[in-house]
Amino acid sequence: MRLSAPRIAPLRDAEMTDEQRAALAPMSAAGPPINIFRTLARAPKALTRFNEWGSYVLSRRNSLPAREREIVILRVGFLCKSGYEFAQHTRIGLREGLTADEIARIKQGAGAGWSEADSALILAADELVRDHFVSEATWAALCRHFDEKQRMDVVFTAGQYTQVSMFLNTFGVQLEPGATLDPDLKA
Repeated sequence: MRLSAPRIAPLRDAEMTDEQRAALAPMSAAGPPINIFRTLARAPKALTRFNEWGSYVLSRRNSLPAREREIVILRVGFLCKSGYEFAQHTRIGLREGLTADEIARIKQGAGAGWSEADSALILAADELVRDHFVSEATWAALCRHFDEKQRMDVVFTAGQYTQVSMFLNTFGVQLEPGATLDPDLKA
């Protein structure tokens, strides 16, 4: 975690306006909203629009299979040094078919014993975070394994989670109780 305390504290139930409650309503259906949403609810119109795009990236409308999507998200979160993002998506990645060993290897990069397809995803995430561009060689590798829409979704996913990491890091969003911070992402 880059910050040990929030710069912008998550909203407590008692301090929410009706507009903030409405913005959080879609996340409240599954239980109490987590800290990222409680923090972003301080800007309720932004949270509402953010969730519209984010729900695309995390839905079946994103044509990347969920496991492959999580490889991209976890690599971006690690590269952006977003402890919160990496912790949340470690849990999601395990649910979507990644193993604990694969999640550890995501931190090591594309040369850590991946298939060619998985390696191409990690290289694309690396290049998008570093240079905001996928090189010809990496694009060609993606073309061998993913169709046009899936390649677009790689870029959309990396972009979304780069932005999310910026929010989390800068606002100081802290882990929920019981969540574990990856030791490689301690300040």
